Amino acid sequence: MSAIKEIRRKIIRSADKKRAESSQRFFKTGKGEYGEGDIFIGIKLPDQKALAIEYEDISLEDIEKLLKSKVHEERSLALGILKKQYIKTKDKRTVDFYLKHTKFINNWDLVDMSAYHILGDWLIKRDRKILYRLAISENLWEKRISIITTFAFIRNNDFEDCLKISKILLKDEHDLIHKAVGWMLREVGKRDLKIEEGFLKKYYKDMPRTMLRYAIERFPETKRQAYLKGRM
Repeated sequence: MSAIKEIRRKIIRSADKKRAESSQRFFKTGKGEYGEGDIFIGIKLPDQKALAIEYEDISLEDIEKLLKSKVHEERSLALGILKKQYIKTKDKRTVDFYLKHTKFINNWDLVDMSAYHILGDWLIKRDRKILYRLAISENLWEKRISIITTFAFIRNNDFEDCLKISKILLKDEHDLIHKAVGWMLREVGKRDLKIEEGFLKKYYKDMPRTMLRYAIERFPETKRQAYLKGRM
């Protein structure tokens, strides 16, 4: 039996209808929602992680088959395996594969579990122009990839690209971009509050409310309210 057939057999065996229904609501799969049409079958995250460990050495061709699946958990598993392979090998082919298949990295959890681990780590000491192309994409998920990738740099106290991409995305209309940018700005603030506040004082009045709320979540209540009321 091929690896893909084995994996899918084990996935089906672990499926849970009630969990699937809950996931479909949580990840907004209804008509007109950001995850419209996505299919969940209800696999527990620990079971996905166990499969990623068991099949971490499958080929990129097999990973591609999983990543192109209509089933969300198969795409999640594909990215979990890809992440393991990248961490193990630091192979450029893994990064190229990731960028070639952004079309299938199409929900916020898929972006968040992979972008900074793979693309971000790769770009730490390399040219980052690709992030600016992704930031102006018409694809929601590519834009989210662009900002979440910067978490890898933030963790190394390198904030420049996060701030530049945050500025590009400042007036984006989607709530999932607002949350992602606010989250990354908050992560900057954990490491250098002056830099985060320098950015906020320039742009907080132009920020979508959700973005601002995420960015100032850890601030003392008095300061948080001052930002929210436009009094900084």
